Amino acid sequence: MTAVTFSAELAELVARAVAEDLGPGDVTTEATVAAGARARAVITQKASGVIYGLDAAALAFEFLDPLAVVERIAVEGEWRAAGNEVMRVEGLARALLAGERTALNFLAHLSGIATFAARCVREVDGTGAQILDTRKTTPGLRMLEKAAVAAGGATNHRVGLYDAILIKENHVAAAGGVVAAVTAARAHAPGLPLEVEVRDAEEIAQALEAGAERLLLDNMSLGELRAAVAQVAGRASLEASGGVTFETLRAVASTGVQFISMGALTHSAQALDLSLILQPLDGPR
Repeated sequence: MTAVTFSAELAELVARAVAEDLGPGDVTTEATVAAGARARAVITQKASGVIYGLDAAALAFEFLDPLAVVERIAVEGEWRAAGNEVMRVEGLARALLAGERTALNFLAHLSGIATFAARCVREVDGTGAQILDTRKTTPGLRMLEKAAVAAGGATNHRVGLYDAILIKENHVAAAGGVVAAVTAARAHAPGLPLEVEVRDAEEIAQALEAGAERLLLDNMSLGELRAAVAQVAGRASLEASGGVTFETLRAVASTGVQFISMGALTHSAQALDLSLILQPLDGPR
């Protein structure tokens, strides 16, 4: 049964989502369901995958019925087959119906991300490459989406613009070159991890000369990635990025890079198919 302490940020986010859907009231439910009627809602997976987002789903119901009893059946982060129950909630029928779409929206979206992350991790098994997410997240949902990525077994990249240095081609152009950009960034924030985007063998050499510990190989072909791995020869870690799909993932991982970042983990993951069935219960609370 639920006894979870929710973060204030998550509570605020779910409250806004519930209010957005509910507005001044659920006119359909108010017209068709008695005010005191009670029910049980059962959420079930209709597709195989990894569940994530139970806290958000539970909150959607608990905002509308603080006395609702939530039973979490799924364990987040585990691959589960289609047909398994995910959550049961008992409470006021009106509250369960009013919270249904918000709960399922959070749960399906976040579980879809976790599921796709898990599939990508499986796809590169044995290559030594780690799958990373990016900052290509839904505004306002970044921390939830990155948590879903981690639940699927992939690895979080930097959270935002503040917790790591990632020098990209526009920074290089503004700074006057790779060496100048790396030198300035290292002096400005010596304690932060530093990565620099490189486009060819010359920029790789410059980044190594400047002491960059990670190089971002953006939109390189498989041949270019293999050449970069040979040139670097272990002197820095390498991250492949740009246009990587599930279909090309294994080939990219097999080039010898240590990391592969995929914006698709968060911006293109297909929502996991879930259903909610309401079962009326006898008697008022």
